[in-house]
Amino acid sequence: MLVHVGVVRSSPDAPIASRLATIAAGIRTVLLEHRPDVVAVERVFAQHNRQTVMGTAQASGVALLVAAEHDVPTATHTPSEVKAAITGYGAADKRQVQTMVARVLRLDRAPEPADAADALALALCHAWRRGSVTASGDDALTPAQRAWRDAERLARR
Repeated sequence: MLVHVGVVRSSPDAPIASRLATIAAGIRTVLLEHRPDVVAVERVFAQHNRQTVMGTAQASGVALLVAAEHDVPTATHTPSEVKAAITGYGAADKRQVQTMVARVLRLDRAPEPADAADALALALCHAWRRGSVTASGDDALTPAQRAWRDAERLARR
């Protein structure tokens, strides 16, 4: 059941410290209001755009810090893990992710803005993958990955 989705925005013209403080305040508000059991955060690894990597890494660090301040466990997932979990394909584009998020959550349309769909995809990935680290075979696959595998099997017949 979808309880809440939102996007914390900060002014791109503001100093980075102010932007990160805005993000932290937004996350604190959500944690206090909704009291989640876990916080899932995008794990940054290698990207070509250094500025994007830095911004994402800084915001991720703030999210991890704020969760720790509230004693909420955290998990991290890479963008390709999230895409594979939600669409069955680790290189899916944003539109494919948005479409699958809407389909999985039975929404009339894709969440707006696209960042909200990304956050929901991350949450779904975590929910589906929870415990799959020790699982094997079919139990280690998310529902989207099982559907993708089944469709490929049918196509080969």
